[in-house]
Amino acid sequence: METNCIRITLNRGEDRRIKGGHPWVFSNEIRELRGERIPGVSAEVYDIGGGFLGTGYYNPHSLIAVRLLSREREEIDSPAFFRKRIGRALELRNRIYPELATFRVVHGEGDFLPGLVVDKYGDLLSVQILTAGMEARRGAIVEALVELFSPRGIIARNDVAVRTLEGLVESVEVLYGEIPEMVEVEEHGLRFRVDLAGGQKTGHFLDQKENHLMLKGMAAGKRVLDCFSYSGSWGVHAAAFGAAEVTCLDISERAAALARENAALNGLEGVVRVEACDAFDRLRSLKHEGRCFDVVVLDPPAFVKSKKALKEAEKGYLTINRRGLELLSEGGYLITCSCSYHMGREPFRDLLTQAARLAGRQVRVVEARSQAPDHPVLLAVPETEYLKCLVLQCV
Repeated sequence: METNCIRITLNRGEDRRIKGGHPWVFSNEIRELRGERIPGVSAEVYDIGGGFLGTGYYNPHSLIAVRLLSREREEIDSPAFFRKRIGRALELRNRIYPELATFRVVHGEGDFLPGLVVDKYGDLLSVQILTAGMEARRGAIVEALVELFSPRGIIARNDVAVRTLEGLVESVEVLYGEIPEMVEVEEHGLRFRVDLAGGQKTGHFLDQKENHLMLKGMAAGKRVLDCFSYSGSWGVHAAAFGAAEVTCLDISERAAALARENAALNGLEGVVRVEACDAFDRLRSLKHEGRCFDVVVLDPPAFVKSKKALKEAEKGYLTINRRGLELLSEGGYLITCSCSYHMGREPFRDLLTQAARLAGRQVRVVEARSQAPDHPVLLAVPETEYLKCLVLQCV
């Protein structure tokens, strides 16, 4: 056992999920704990018979008491550990995207680094440190990132509510070098300005980049409505793929301004029209105006932050999908997404069935997709597959 490492023994039978590959130990699964209960302290986990299960970190303030980083006895506090683990994650991305400069480098549990997200925007890195265990190793993480990437700057986008569950404060801070006010990135030959310090998530929705390509062919010559458009990724792609007209809706004036900038950056300002408005209200008023679209994109923020919020979130999903379907022309397409893990894939499909019935539309599923492959899904951890993206056609 390494220095300042506690020993945790699980209750009888509580090792099955861990042995199956899941890295989380819940607080009620712990039988015995030896050592000082410091948030983020290294922990070795054992079954009731003394069999070693893995090395991770412990937080007495979290329902997920332990997150495992390794199935071996190894030092997890050093820059060398993170250099090795992040290096392996980078190898996967370089194989998947050999020519891209912007992608997700570390996707938490999907890269065996629970509590850590790293996105690369050219020579800049945007990091989310979500747990006390990773917060305690911040210095080692930054040192490893600097050595691997030699970045111009690293920003921590730790302004996420999940940190409060770990007893951490929300903040945005520069961890290394300098971060410009805006950075320009490329996606499928299109240019997008990204606000690393104040934008949503880590600045850009990298998980949808493969799904944007579905618009090729689908949008050509068509009228497209992009709801919850943020910086206009869906809308700009639709316009670039030949849409006759694109309407983007987002409640944030700042996001709407950024979407206009991105349309102009690609010479598409004559096709893309952006409205700063409440998408829920605007979907209703568009119907009253008799408007009709050939493609409707619904890519809202996560409505479901916890299981407790699921019922209320379902109402939101049902409302926007019903209204989206009501606005579709015959043969039109609805691209509808949920980035909430708690909204499961099958319940989401059931909800869409209900929305179609309420809208009086008959629809078929053309395609069902998930997040981009630089957001890998750990087979034993269903929580790592959070994005649902379905293409429905009105027939």
